[in-house]
Amino acid sequence: MESSLPPAEELVLVDRELARLDARRAQLLVRRDWLLRVLNAQRVAVPVPQPPAPAPWGTPRAPRPEATPRGTQNVLLTLGGVLLTVAALVFTLVSWGSMGIGGRSAVLAAVTSAALSAPVVLLRRGLRSTAESVAALGLVLTVLDAYALHRVALPETDGPGYAAAASAVLAGVWAAYGSALGRLRIPLPAAVAAAQLPLPLGVLAAGGGVVPFAWAALATAVLDLVAVLWAGPLPVRVTAGVGAAGLGGWALLTGLFLSFETPLRGAPLLLACAAVLLFLAVRHRGSALASAVGAGLAVVAAAGGLLRAVLPEAWDVPGYALGGVVLAAGAWGAGGIRSLRGGGGAGAAGSPSSPGAVRNGLALAGGGVLGLAVAWAVPPVAAGLLGPLARRTAVWSGEHSAPVLTGYPATASLVLSLAAVALAVVPRAWARAGVLLLVWALLTSLPVSLELSYAVTPAVQLAATAGALAIAVRPGVLLRGVEPSAVVGRLAFACGLGSAAGAVALGLDTQGATFAVLGVLAVLFGGVAVVGDGARRLVGACAAVLAVAGLAGAGAAAAGFGPAVSGLVLLAVPAGTAGVGGWLRRHPVAVAVEATGAAVGLCATVLTVGRPALLALALALGGVVAAATAVRPERRPVASWVAAALFLLATWVRLAVWEVTAPEAYALPVTVPALVVGVLRRRRDPEASSWTAYGPGLAATLVPSLFAAWVDPHWTRPLLLGVAALGVTLIGARFRLQAPLLLGGAVLALDGLHELAPYVVQAVGALPRWLPPALAGLLLLAVGATYEQRLRDARRLRERLGRLR
Repeated sequence: MESSLPPAEELVLVDRELARLDARRAQLLVRRDWLLRVLNAQRVAVPVPQPPAPAPWGTPRAPRPEATPRGTQNVLLTLGGVLLTVAALVFTLVSWGSMGIGGRSAVLAAVTSAALSAPVVLLRRGLRSTAESVAALGLVLTVLDAYALHRVALPETDGPGYAAAASAVLAGVWAAYGSALGRLRIPLPAAVAAAQLPLPLGVLAAGGGVVPFAWAALATAVLDLVAVLWAGPLPVRVTAGVGAAGLGGWALLTGLFLSFETPLRGAPLLLACAAVLLFLAVRHRGSALASAVGAGLAVVAAAGGLLRAVLPEAWDVPGYALGGVVLAAGAWGAGGIRSLRGGGGAGAAGSPSSPGAVRNGLALAGGGVLGLAVAWAVPPVAAGLLGPLARRTAVWSGEHSAPVLTGYPATASLVLSLAAVALAVVPRAWARAGVLLLVWALLTSLPVSLELSYAVTPAVQLAATAGALAIAVRPGVLLRGVEPSAVVGRLAFACGLGSAAGAVALGLDTQGATFAVLGVLAVLFGGVAVVGDGARRLVGACAAVLAVAGLAGAGAAAAGFGPAVSGLVLLAVPAGTAGVGGWLRRHPVAVAVEATGAAVGLCATVLTVGRPALLALALALGGVVAAATAVRPERRPVASWVAAALFLLATWVRLAVWEVTAPEAYALPVTVPALVVGVLRRRRDPEASSWTAYGPGLAATLVPSLFAAWVDPHWTRPLLLGVAALGVTLIGARFRLQAPLLLGGAVLALDGLHELAPYVVQAVGALPRWLPPALAGLLLLAVGATYEQRLRDARRLRERLGRLR
């Protein structure tokens, strides 16, 4: 063998190729073993049926059936029965006159007999659906037979009377036919449906009015209930139940109507309906609760109607409310109101119900009537609560607004009292909350319901406030013997706040009432702030401060002070709250008290705006209060800045009052010592912020000078201010101080803008009117296109400023 390679190199290549072949052989052997295992597993596995292959393109597929044979059969039979029935009606009503009496009778008799006899044969052959259709046709033919009999043999007979007798006969015939052919499902329900007519139609035939008709309907409903409770087939019970609901509901509605028009005729009917419903509630577990509620409502309506017949009109609603209370109390005394989950559980439709379900239904009926009566008594409550807020007279005029609701029955208060007493005996937290709300509503409505004099009305409102706040602080008094609930305390506090607002609005009619109401409210809410807890304590503290502020303002107004002087008087409130906050220190109430006092101080400062001299004094006094507050370490970060700002504002206002045109002469003597103090502060505490050390001193001169420069027509002040601001900015940049850099830069920019403003205005006026919007649009597009870059630049600037001190 010849080779161009040296033997040693060729041997190396041969060895490499053999090694590759060995590795490839090993891989192929491993793959072969895996394939053999897969084939062996497929041989022993049960073959899985594969879905049929899709038909070739163009091959027609068998249509999928859309209806079952049974459904198709029922549709055809129903349609055939309907068509035969229509044909029978047409024959009877249209073609009747073309045949003689014998022929007509023979045809109807033959057809009816054939239709009623055919199901017997069909059932023997197992054609039940066909038998049902033919039987339905036979039933319809019996109705036509009755009609034909009336037209031919008994034409003089009264229509309603004949219909009553015919329906009774048909009901009996159909019932017998259905019982004989028990496999048919139509005849027995049809017999029950026909049985609904004899008694009501008989009453109409006898000339009875509304009341006899209602009694006949009720009697028929009773028979239906017997079928519901003891009949076997479900279609019969369903048909009877529908009839009982319709006719019984008609009787009940008639009784309710009569109880308002003629109570003596309506009460017996209502009591009979109640007895039937109560019987159903006891015997039928599935409808026990609803039937018991209906029975209770019928009893209350009957009793209330009888009371209406002997009592004045104003006592109508209290009479019904009393009936509801008596019914609920009776149900309670019979075993107590249980949870609906345990009293009226589901069960067999025809099985007897538990006594708890019946008692719950009666109690709910009584409670529902009482609730409706309470809703009737709500308008005086709303008038007593919101009426004082709709003031139509001047403050301290001595004139009292006429009540917004007049002529409402005074018995509304009696209804509220009755409901409160009824709920008081229920050992549940929700009931005690209801008692609280009802008593508060009673006190709120008394001035309207009883038309009390003005001297008594604020006292009643304050009594309602005091009682509600007392329960809000100590809800356990109302919840004694009951599981505690936080809802009672919150509800009581809300009621107290509502009554307090109404009392304040009432007290504004006279000076004496204003001082009395605000004084009492200050004491009451102060007590809540002392002995209360949680949010009620904080809100009580704020309300007490507002009441004291109201007293201060009322005193200033009574002394004849104007708004500005009254504002100075009101500054005593933030001063007092600052002292209280210093005494309370870190108590949670301290923040609420001081924040409310600060809000009052802001309002007081606003009142002095009309007199700049007093405004400067008010700002200075506010600065003193803030400075005194800043002595406390926990308030220093905020109060120190507020004090500095107030003092600075007071200085500017005072300079404006003195008509000073050179504020620098007054500001520089303050700025220099302030900056010296800042330098000393920074030496002692290198970590101190430049805003704390130099901010107040720089602002004391730069800001007033900036305002003066903006109104100065000459160039000297803006130039000097710009030079000073430039120097401050450079110093801040040199020593990396944030306050000088930003303050100096802002003043420098505004000063330069003031100098350029006339030229800018002149240039803008010379431009076409379309150019500024176009430039603005281009600017927005440019900013939008480089939005992310601008954000990054803003972040870098913020980081650089944050590194300054």
